[in-house]
Amino acid sequence: MEAAVVVTYRCNARCKMCNTWQFPSKPVEEITPEVIDKIPGGMTRLNITGGEPMLRRDIEDIVAVLHKKTNRLEISTNGFFTDKIVSIAKKYPDITIRVSLEGFPATNDSIRGIKDGFHRGLYTIVKLMELGIKDIGFATVVQDGNYKELVDFYRFVSSLGVEYSICIGHNSFYFHKTDNEIINKDEAIGEMENLIRALLTSKRKDLKLKIKDWFRAYLTRGLIRFARDDKRALNCGAGSDVLFLDPYGEVFPCNVMERSMGNIKKRSFYDVWNSEEAKAIRETVCVCTQNCWMMGTAVPAMRKAIWNPVSWVVYNKIRLFLGKNVVGI
Repeated sequence: MEAAVVVTYRCNARCKMCNTWQFPSKPVEEITPEVIDKIPGGMTRLNITGGEPMLRRDIEDIVAVLHKKTNRLEISTNGFFTDKIVSIAKKYPDITIRVSLEGFPATNDSIRGIKDGFHRGLYTIVKLMELGIKDIGFATVVQDGNYKELVDFYRFVSSLGVEYSICIGHNSFYFHKTDNEIINKDEAIGEMENLIRALLTSKRKDLKLKIKDWFRAYLTRGLIRFARDDKRALNCGAGSDVLFLDPYGEVFPCNVMERSMGNIKKRSFYDVWNSEEAKAIRETVCVCTQNCWMMGTAVPAMRKAIWNPVSWVVYNKIRLFLGKNVVGI
């Protein structure tokens, strides 16, 4: 099982694709490390996110609690608070860090509404590289303001020897958005198709990063299908394989479906997870009309149906080797 642990809705950025910063949680209301410790051990992956998680004064205590519960603990951050991130990485060198950047300096800072955001985020990654932290990289939300930079930005990130992932802005209660939509859809899809080709023909020297690029091509294929409003390629495991814990202790199946299974401030995790409400919510997932392709549910779905992405990657790499176009997008 995997979980996103949203430790705060406070944020120092003012992103165009997310209005969470307009609805900040109050520190006194936010789940404590003791409540977070109710999350069971043996999790496949845990993602600490926000808001901006580094705004929590006790973020290192939260990391200490969650680190022992999974083999892969990830922090999603805008990278602005370098010292805090570096301090955590020194204590937990096996941690995963993803810094959100929306493109090159002018593009990023315009979209994220934070002065020097690009340079602060890049500086954080450089400091982590100097520490020898392995699982680090950048994440981008594709939108009208940045899709033309996708391939060039991927090549820039690749030249640094770190990872790169993309998603598309969704509408949900989590983002407090109902108008996230790419207007120049055909052009944006064309650029994502170009990115797929670049990922499948990755020039990285590190084999592990190269293979990850190949499978991120499949993830990008899913984003194109979402942009076209095509049917989701893989079944969703929200509420079964994945959960979303908000800063108030509410357990949701994901960050799109606004229906709580229960609150772990008041009850044990398993009381919530095995409740009648949780069972009822799981029954609705298979008929969910959101048709989303969020990384939090898409990646676990890929792992569960691994031969689907494997066969797609192998088939299209062969096609590209033969000088043919990618198909199945």
